[in-house]
Amino acid sequence: MRIAPLSRRELLRRTACGFGLLSLPRLLQGSSPLSPREPHFAPRAKRIIFLFMHGGPSQVDTFDPKPLLQRDHGKPLPFKTPAAFARGRIGGLLKSPWQFKQFGQSGIPVSELFPHLSTCVDQLCIVRSMVGDSVAHGGAIMQLHTGSNVFVRPSMGAWMVYGLGTENQSLPAFITLKPSMGHGGAKNWGTAFLPAVYQGTPIGHGGSNLEELIKAPLENLRNATLTNEQQRYELDFLEKVNRQAAAERQYDSDLDARLRTFELAFRMQTEAPEAFSLAGESTVTQKLYGLDREETREFGWQCLMARRLVERGVRFVQCSHTYRPGNEVGWDAHSDLQKLHTKTAAMVDLPIAGLLKDLRARGLLEDTVVLWGGEFGRTPVTEGANGRDHSPYGYTMWMAGGGVKAGFVFGATDDYGYHAVENRVHLHDLHATLLHLMGFDHERLTYPYGGRNFRLTDVAGRVVREVIA
Repeated sequence: MRIAPLSRRELLRRTACGFGLLSLPRLLQGSSPLSPREPHFAPRAKRIIFLFMHGGPSQVDTFDPKPLLQRDHGKPLPFKTPAAFARGRIGGLLKSPWQFKQFGQSGIPVSELFPHLSTCVDQLCIVRSMVGDSVAHGGAIMQLHTGSNVFVRPSMGAWMVYGLGTENQSLPAFITLKPSMGHGGAKNWGTAFLPAVYQGTPIGHGGSNLEELIKAPLENLRNATLTNEQQRYELDFLEKVNRQAAAERQYDSDLDARLRTFELAFRMQTEAPEAFSLAGESTVTQKLYGLDREETREFGWQCLMARRLVERGVRFVQCSHTYRPGNEVGWDAHSDLQKLHTKTAAMVDLPIAGLLKDLRARGLLEDTVVLWGGEFGRTPVTEGANGRDHSPYGYTMWMAGGGVKAGFVFGATDDYGYHAVENRVHLHDLHATLLHLMGFDHERLTYPYGGRNFRLTDVAGRVVREVIA
């Protein structure tokens, strides 16, 4: 007897699953949203390491020397002061306590704050004309990470994973090492309206004890009471229950992410312990990153982990320098500029230089973008007696590897280092450029939400082609 074919509508009705059935393929491993995907065009880079200097390093004390600032020390600023965070406590011009010298074949000047990083200056693409829109940490950090200083938006790491997927299904695609829980916290590595599966995985937080992290970077990774077979049985049963729940409603991003997180955690039991282990690293390599020194051990561990993770296929890794307000240490030098920047630079200088040298030696730098910078810069005038206030009007970030020009300086601030006056690069432009290096047209990498297509660069941004090799 010939059986009449079922229409799509009739099939859905008979299976009693309704439109929930349509969500099931997304739960299947073969159609994972984290599977590797092709970008819009041939990329220059495959991965990104973001070295986040939480607090805001001073551009005129690091990579943007200003002779007139030295000459006019103590004099009033010869133009109107823009909106400031600590308005009312602003004084005269403050010269840099540090000397600048030229380094490498490029002859780029670098402050004596970075004796180790200065040896890598021929790999750096230094952008001296960065501009943001917020004078407060919270808004500035959110804009750096998500493109918006007002609304909750997906983080740039999440956008990268949404666009490209991951090369290693047994490790998270986006990892943030020791992130701060303040100034936006999880929003800075979250997904907002993107599917939750693309969010970053934090390893510890800013207050985590480093030695405990080294011993156990991931909590509850192994279950000492169950075998792998028993865990596999439990996960299969859990998936069955959750699939039934999915069939009763429309696609649920959080449920999908939860299912995939369980599966990823199961696979990570095999690969993650080795990825986060220092056992395979020689004494020479550990010294290269400063793990043998108290002041560099913490950030050195982050930089070494970043290298280990990207060489294992992790798409986006962020290392965050610990933010410690209260004049203990940190880039947020509202007072005691010389003390704070000296201590803070010493914590990151050797590890960053070690990371660049190690990536280059292993052939990873050519397709890995290393991005360095904070949420803004600092004023060339004093705050109080010996500090600098926040300044988003013209500051410095640098990139290395991944198709950017090496030994190159782009953009300029005014004679005192306050405003970007030549080749301004807004944070939207930075994001557009990073996406371009990863093979994306930033105007085409979009996600529909709330009646319109959103993107990392919102409705702005240009690719800064002048910095691309």
